[in-house]
Amino acid sequence: MEEKRILSRREFIKLSVVATVGAATAACQPQPTPTAAPKPTTAPAATSAPAATKPPEPTKAPAATTAPAATAAPASKYKEAPMLADMVKAGKLPPVDKRLPDNPWVAPTLESVGKHGGMIRRAYKGVSDRWGPTKLVDRGFVWFDKNLVMKPRLAEAWTVNANGTEWTIKMRKGVKWSDGKEFTSADVKWWWENFVNNKTIVPGGPQAEFGAGVSGTPPKPATFSFPDAYTVSLKFEAPKPMFINLIGRAGMWMPGHYLKEWHMDLTSDKAGLEAKVKAAGSASWDRYFIDDRRWWWANPELPSLGPWTAKEPLGKDLHVMVRNPYFFGVDSAGNQLPYFDQVTHRLFSDNNVFNLWITNGEIDFQARHVSSAAADFTLYKQGEAKGDYKVVRGISAGHLAVQLNLSTKNDKLREFFNARDVRIGLSYAIDRNKLNELVYSGLATPRQYSPISASPQYYKKLSEAHIKYDVAEANKRLDAAGYKDKDAQGFRKFKDGTTISFTMEGTDNIGTPAEDAYQQIVKMFAAVGVKCAYKYVERALFEQHWGANEIEAAVWGGDRTVLPLVPEAPIFRGTMLDRPWAAGYGRWFMDKTHPAAVEPPKDHFIRKIWEIWDKVAVEPDPAKQNQLFFQILDIWAEELPMIGVLGELPSFCIVKNGLKNFLAGFPNDDTTGDEQVYNSETYFWEDPSKRPAV
Repeated sequence: MEEKRILSRREFIKLSVVATVGAATAACQPQPTPTAAPKPTTAPAATSAPAATKPPEPTKAPAATTAPAATAAPASKYKEAPMLADMVKAGKLPPVDKRLPDNPWVAPTLESVGKHGGMIRRAYKGVSDRWGPTKLVDRGFVWFDKNLVMKPRLAEAWTVNANGTEWTIKMRKGVKWSDGKEFTSADVKWWWENFVNNKTIVPGGPQAEFGAGVSGTPPKPATFSFPDAYTVSLKFEAPKPMFINLIGRAGMWMPGHYLKEWHMDLTSDKAGLEAKVKAAGSASWDRYFIDDRRWWWANPELPSLGPWTAKEPLGKDLHVMVRNPYFFGVDSAGNQLPYFDQVTHRLFSDNNVFNLWITNGEIDFQARHVSSAAADFTLYKQGEAKGDYKVVRGISAGHLAVQLNLSTKNDKLREFFNARDVRIGLSYAIDRNKLNELVYSGLATPRQYSPISASPQYYKKLSEAHIKYDVAEANKRLDAAGYKDKDAQGFRKFKDGTTISFTMEGTDNIGTPAEDAYQQIVKMFAAVGVKCAYKYVERALFEQHWGANEIEAAVWGGDRTVLPLVPEAPIFRGTMLDRPWAAGYGRWFMDKTHPAAVEPPKDHFIRKIWEIWDKVAVEPDPAKQNQLFFQILDIWAEELPMIGVLGELPSFCIVKNGLKNFLAGFPNDDTTGDEQVYNSETYFWEDPSKRPAV
């Protein structure tokens, strides 16, 4: 597959240096070799991922050109963390050779083989912020290499037929759950039959990732088969050439040997389960199963496969994760991973408190919640010596953007928002350069929401569409849309004579840099006669509002722009509802019976987007996928469904001095696991004794 450069030195230089402080940051971390991103990561037609080999040098690249299996570490040369070796000596744990699979995953390391021991300290905002802890452990059958090409991980290999309708995943023999029980295809079968296809637990049936069919109708689920204990086969009714991309962070398995006792159809003690459900205060067994028992972060008893397991449910003041002694991966020298003994997440609610922890040296490794605002960056830089850390820079996939809900239940606003000239006029009303200087000291890029310039799907036409600050053009467009009349205060009127007014909801609290930016946008809209306000809402309430389509507009940005095709471009299709530019329309597309579903007009441009995506989704040729996707971006450039403001923001990561195998220039995007993109189990301390576990 031809590859295209994604993280070139030139592209990152402006994000890696800022005036006089740039050299210091660059010196703190080795600069990465420029990495490359593939065109959409699909397995080529009728090719196979070869079974893992066992060469003398375990890190030697296999000759195969597609989905190569990870190489194997030498047998009987595995080493383990001292804390585990002590448990083995005490008879509390089997020897490491008995805990690892026959052919362990050999994890790539960016700098060197590491050292066992120590802990890292992080922070989080509670259960609703669980993505910080989960992204440490949720990589699945496959994951990206440093070039953002999908490779086998928990899987040993995969094969796919010519049109992408038949996939076979070969599992590693001897992988074990964190409780020591073997992980086999039976665990995938249990998940598929007793969870996904249980109508009590999942009334709607399998999620879209595991189905295929005609767009706008429920996808027909794949047919699963299990030829042996280490093979899973899927057959789709329609081509699914990008399926492998969808399971990088999707766990298509469950520990049935544990969960069966929490499943009313399978438990040996129904009365006992009912009593436990009642004691937990849950409404029913299925709610308890869905909300609690199946999640490692809510139920520490749950056997898991990740590098660390939870010691207690998420939500505590200090959430502690400890190494999984049965983790299936090793480094090229045969050291069982992870390197860190422990990971902690400390609870906070105020970003100022979090920033204080950073500058005091109480955060060891974190990009999540680390602000990109100029004032905070200055604070972080000034605290480097005291806090014994460096501010390491990457590039963020996120954008500052305004979502006008084109499907809002307010009839007058829906008509107003759906006028193309209104959206384009409001885009011209935003002084992006002013906002960039005010909030990000000029480090961001004025642009529409679109694939970033380092992406193989970068599209200049959309990125630069209608981003010029031009008040005259803004007024001209708004007038042309039919909203020329104004009230006594100078605000434009609806066609019935009442004043136009709407609320933009967001989760950035009062006093934060992002909230400052939103208030500036409110003033810029007012300058062209459009009255609106920004309203902070707690995230759970925000989710309720977009979930019920009870939201007029939002300023929840946009990401998934490094490799937008990997998650199936949900923001571009309007199906990622928490970016609610089409909350009701997207809901209708996925579930026409949902109370919040709103059918789009027959001639609405979103229908054309869906129609083109149907072609993208079944096209096995990556080059043709791109060309089809660009047709969707053409629609975005013409219609401007979402008003982008700034993008390609710097992404700062706090990295304690002495932490290794994490490099500057990282792509920060949800699709690639944020700062965990380079396999967090391979990060290590140069001197673990200085960072003892609690």
